[in-house]
Amino acid sequence: MKIAINTRFLLKNKIEGIGMFTQEIFKRVVQLMPEHEFYFLFDRAHDESFVFAKNVIPITISPPARHPVLWYIWFEHAIPKVLKKHHIDLFISPDGFGSLSTDVPQIVTIHDLGFEHYPEHTPFLVRHFYLYFTPKYCQKASKLIAVSNATKQDIISKYGVDENKISIVFNGFEDSREIINNEQAQSLSIIDKRISDKTPYFIFIGAVHPRKNVLNLLKAFELFKQTFTLNYQLLIVGRNAWMNAELETYYQQMKYKNDVIWIENIERVDLLQLLQNAFALCYPSWFEGFGIPIIEAMSLGVPVITSNTSSMAEIAANAGILVAPDNIREIATAMHLLTSDNPLRQDLIDKGKIRAKEFDWNKSALQVVQLIKTYE
Repeated sequence: MKIAINTRFLLKNKIEGIGMFTQEIFKRVVQLMPEHEFYFLFDRAHDESFVFAKNVIPITISPPARHPVLWYIWFEHAIPKVLKKHHIDLFISPDGFGSLSTDVPQIVTIHDLGFEHYPEHTPFLVRHFYLYFTPKYCQKASKLIAVSNATKQDIISKYGVDENKISIVFNGFEDSREIINNEQAQSLSIIDKRISDKTPYFIFIGAVHPRKNVLNLLKAFELFKQTFTLNYQLLIVGRNAWMNAELETYYQQMKYKNDVIWIENIERVDLLQLLQNAFALCYPSWFEGFGIPIIEAMSLGVPVITSNTSSMAEIAANAGILVAPDNIREIATAMHLLTSDNPLRQDLIDKGKIRAKEFDWNKSALQVVQLIKTYE
């Protein structure tokens, strides 16, 4: 078979949630299915490290699809032409988008429907594109992948999709300790001179935009510092994405802003080292389809504070402290609880390591292989 994969989120040193899913699933799938040809469809010049095997054929398709108008052109005009030109048998899109302008069978991955629940957190044009096209993509696709049970149920309830059409394929995690050990270790202060090797810190990882709830995290950290006067820092690791004016205004007037360190661009190994050395992960997002940082932290022995909403409660289970994302005092109290109750912290570390083992990229890739085989 000739199988086309939408790989536009494979960006060197800019891999985030969807890019991680794309990379980890399909670098395994192409090796598990060497008898098939895989056409990786990029929207800009690709890095050769993403050509995972000899049966991968990279194709760059213009225009770069980073705006709703360009999304429409890419998926409804450029993609169908490429699928037709290369006689593609199956199109797989791991980023929630499909094409309404082709009859080639499609498998579309839906990570979350956060824009349905919190439309105000998404820019106007992007929001309206999602609201209009996502239900159409879900109906058009021959099969859907959801990255959690929470997302599957959301698709069913919001769009009336037959549950038998949806397969749950969890995100996994790479063996982060192996990556760190294979690289030359650096002191934390070398990664960023603002980090003290002796000062414990909470960490947040992810692109910073309103849905990630970093504003309430800053408010909770400020309350934590004011109430308990403990020497802790807060690291925010992720690009400044969109709609963050209110967050930046609040940050500028914080009493303890010097204890907040924001790192936008970082090598993967350095990010993992920062996570491994963190006192705890704080991930109080409003809404997630999965939340990869949660299992990455647990696998590295880092306790987790996360939200009691959407998939986060499902993924963390009993291995994290669950908080209401709108309750600043509750988030601050959870932070203090970990500083004051060491047996609890150790219990969460132990449970987290066990929980993380339930998520495996190899297992998830095999599930995708089985889906693909139904088209042979």
